[in-house]
Amino acid sequence: MLFTKMEGLGNDYVYVNGFETGIDDPADIARRISDRHFGVGSDGLIQVLPSEVADLRMEMRNADGSLSEMCGNGLRCVGFYAVMRGLVESRTMTVETGAGVLDLEVVEIHDERRATVRVGMGEPGLDRAQLPMAGAPGRVIREPIEVDGETFEVTAVSMGNPHAVIYVPDTGSFPVERFGPALETHAAFPSRVNVEFVTIVNRSEVIQRTWERGTGETMACGTGAAAVTVAGVLTGETDSPLTLHLTGGDLLVSWDGDGPVIQTGPATEVFTGEWLG
Repeated sequence: MLFTKMEGLGNDYVYVNGFETGIDDPADIARRISDRHFGVGSDGLIQVLPSEVADLRMEMRNADGSLSEMCGNGLRCVGFYAVMRGLVESRTMTVETGAGVLDLEVVEIHDERRATVRVGMGEPGLDRAQLPMAGAPGRVIREPIEVDGETFEVTAVSMGNPHAVIYVPDTGSFPVERFGPALETHAAFPSRVNVEFVTIVNRSEVIQRTWERGTGETMACGTGAAAVTVAGVLTGETDSPLTLHLTGGDLLVSWDGDGPVIQTGPATEVFTGEWLG
């Protein structure tokens, strides 16, 4: 099976051209190919497939084989991948995802390996049921949740996949590996949840670390950055546009309190190869 390794801010996936290659058991392949010791090593597997409602379809699986609705970093790479392989005729395209049909534009191709891509991430889901999250209907803004002996204030946002945004004094010293998995599997989130731990630098900058559902801590999370931007507007903590400093680099995200979230960031091809597993 031919594949391409790509990354957006260190959030890396293995990409397969589904126009040419079929995968019988993508959950199994995702688990094995994502292994960083015995496989290629990645945060998951993304198939670029034909679509009946858009130019392309993105099917994304986490490193544990579970399906994920969306990934902003992954989607930017899909756009660059499609342009460079002639799967689309224009740098502007629509992509079918588990979060609906989204728009993207490959704004600039720097060279054969690097591009800047702008993505319309869709409108955020702000009702508890859209995550889903247990409790009475309505928005979840700074709602206290107790886990592992500590209480955190959670602001919940769906970007097609569920996110819990939590402000902490210092992301650098915060024990993400302790509280990330405990929050991911908290009873309040029946479908599990991605967790963003955020430190405010100023009203236009934050530092973000993400514990991703089904994968663990990743160097970047595009939908998480979108959720953090929305949470900042909802809580009044930050403005839009917002620069987010992730472990793998920076993203620029905007949301004006209504309509879609817009995100701009890099997409990079790392290498291509053949999977013999």
